[in-house]
Amino acid sequence: MSFEKLNLIKPIHRALTEEGYTIPTPIQSQAIPFILERKDLLGCAQTGTGKTAAFAVPILQILYKEKFERKHSQRSISALILTPTRELAMQISESFSAYGKYTELRNVVIFGGVPQKKQTDKLRNGAEILIATPGRLLDLMNQNYISLQHIKLFVLDEADRMLDMGFIHDVKKIIAKLPAKRQTLFFSATMPPEIVKLSNTILNDPVKIEVTPESPTVDAIKQGVYFVSKPNKKALLLHILKNEPISNALVFTRTKHGADIVTRFLNNAKIHAEAIHGNKSQNARQTALNNFKSKKTRILVATDIAARGIDVEGLSHVINFEIPNISETYIHRIGRTGRAGLSGTALSFCDHEERVYLKDINKLISTAIPVIEDNPFPMNKDDESTNHPAGNNSSGRSNAHEKNSSGLMKDKNNKRWYGRNKYKGKSNNYGRNKARTN
Repeated sequence: MSFEKLNLIKPIHRALTEEGYTIPTPIQSQAIPFILERKDLLGCAQTGTGKTAAFAVPILQILYKEKFERKHSQRSISALILTPTRELAMQISESFSAYGKYTELRNVVIFGGVPQKKQTDKLRNGAEILIATPGRLLDLMNQNYISLQHIKLFVLDEADRMLDMGFIHDVKKIIAKLPAKRQTLFFSATMPPEIVKLSNTILNDPVKIEVTPESPTVDAIKQGVYFVSKPNKKALLLHILKNEPISNALVFTRTKHGADIVTRFLNNAKIHAEAIHGNKSQNARQTALNNFKSKKTRILVATDIAARGIDVEGLSHVINFEIPNISETYIHRIGRTGRAGLSGTALSFCDHEERVYLKDINKLISTAIPVIEDNPFPMNKDDESTNHPAGNNSSGRSNAHEKNSSGLMKDKNNKRWYGRNKYKGKSNNYGRNKARTN
């Protein structure tokens, strides 16, 4: 199926063509027709599936048609997209601007961490689409800058991450202010009980779509794991970055403190790195992200929450400095590379205590991540039985993981390691012919 068969209006189809979109992803091909039919939708979709376009494109089309049916030209907020992080909010805004550049529809993005004046000025100028994080939205509602009385379309994006970040109560407050008659689109990568309960209360006979990218993710991304003791993780990371042709890498830590420690370590070793996490100001986070996208910075060190929604075209490597204790988070992390049919590399460093996390991840992706034996810092039996001081760990915790970014290491049988041993087939140019799919 091509985008031409989705009955999109010419202004949107023209913009998608210019953006390089050719074949819709599964969630786009399934969701767009139902949304255009004005049905509520429950989408279980992880990062890298193209879900932003899945809701942005039909919302633009609905509002565009309604715009010409209205007899007055006054702009009012008709669509609200609620998302957990500032970075994701900005990227969603960029997507709406790109897809809707020939529709004359405006969007405004609001988030905390920066002065509100520029945002409120844009609100005064009028817009049909509002992209917001919960805290700033409630703040501006309380100041009477924003009214939700005209909302016709409501999108709750990354609902499970809202729960993880403690925003669920703010979300409920916002939902209580929405008109009862509206179309609601609910997206979540996972469906814990509280999220299921919330979806049941706000959706009206929804269409349910589930898209799992585990198979294409494993197929498109070379994966490998090093078994290494905690004190040697930074040394192994440095060894790989200095000895392999890695143009750029996104390094994940579990904590903000850990991200700062790894960043300082790499900079002291003359490898330019910047950190992005919740303790950084919005300007600092955006500067770091822009530097990474423009390749001024080689290594970006991030926490999971800060990295949600980061979209860097052509990212070659993801390094899990600490493996997540939630298996699905592993998919979110490695989904930053290997997008839109491009190749990517994702590696992990596993100490003895983290083997249980690795086991869960292997179960989730239905294949064992190949172990890289060509390891200058192998973990021995003493490493497995000794509890090393927390100070040797980047996060100060007992559980840590690293992911190596080398795509050239070989296993003990001198064979190339990769993650394609289960899923075979051609990679599709889903969503667009570039590295970004949402």
